[in-house]
Amino acid sequence: MKRMEREEECLKQELEELQKQLGKKLKFEEAVSSLNSLLQDRYPSASPSLHKLFYTVICRVATVLKTRYTAPGFWLAGLGLFEKAICLVSDTSEKEYLKTCILQAKEHLHQLDNPNEAPQSSNRGYLFEGHLTVDPEPPQPNWLVHTNLLTTAATLIAAESSSQGRAENDDNNNTSENAAGLLQDLMSRLDDVLPLVIPDDDVIPSRAPPASKEVVAKLPVVILTEEIIAKLGTDAECAICRENLVVGDKMQELPCKHTFHPPCLKPWLDEHNSCPICRHELLTDDHAYESRKEREKEAEEERKGAANAIRGGEYMYV
Repeated sequence: MKRMEREEECLKQELEELQKQLGKKLKFEEAVSSLNSLLQDRYPSASPSLHKLFYTVICRVATVLKTRYTAPGFWLAGLGLFEKAICLVSDTSEKEYLKTCILQAKEHLHQLDNPNEAPQSSNRGYLFEGHLTVDPEPPQPNWLVHTNLLTTAATLIAAESSSQGRAENDDNNNTSENAAGLLQDLMSRLDDVLPLVIPDDDVIPSRAPPASKEVVAKLPVVILTEEIIAKLGTDAECAICRENLVVGDKMQELPCKHTFHPPCLKPWLDEHNSCPICRHELLTDDHAYESRKEREKEAEEERKGAANAIRGGEYMYV
């Protein structure tokens, strides 16, 4: 038993050392080759925890390829590893991710007969490092908030009306029932009322447009150094793919100073105009959306100014 534990500990240390070597360009191919051999010889008899460590290191290979290297030799080594791994793993999600890695590697090496076979997400999410990033639930528009409030109010009034005892007079019951009826009637006519409340040229969109292509193209790219890693902390990670950051990683920086791997950030900004962490918004190519935001900002400033004037204060625009 102790011998097996020692062997597993040695294998664990070897895998962790190989993971570190993946970040060094001169040792990448050698590290992948060693990982390939370990995968074939040791994976079948390894413990579940070591299976997970193997998969983690393989994911790191995929991340390094997609964020740093374009040389065909590196991608060919990665392809061989992915094809070996997909034959050994049993977890469905791991197989799906490895399948994605294989298709991406073949596409990079121009080995796909049909480029359209590249995986497309069925929803608006993005599969990366085994994690599916999905759109966050957007804030409810004002009309929906009002609708929910009216529905709740009508329900409460109806419930209060039905719970009143016979001791209360009929006039009070009739008043509550009439109020509930009016609210329900308003709800049923909401579709007719909305066009009158919201002009045609100011229709609230279902979601914000993506970030401007020009703005995204000009985002600065930072190469992580030991000093930067020390400042961020040893546990720092890309918030999208959840991979720990290492020296040499290329990171794209948003105006809010949050950074992400470029291949992780691009699919997000193709569909969103904000930082995945703090929701700081970037400019978009949608002029109507930008004009609406400007009008909303001006209206908010006017409301603040009016409220401040009522209090006898002085409102300053910032």
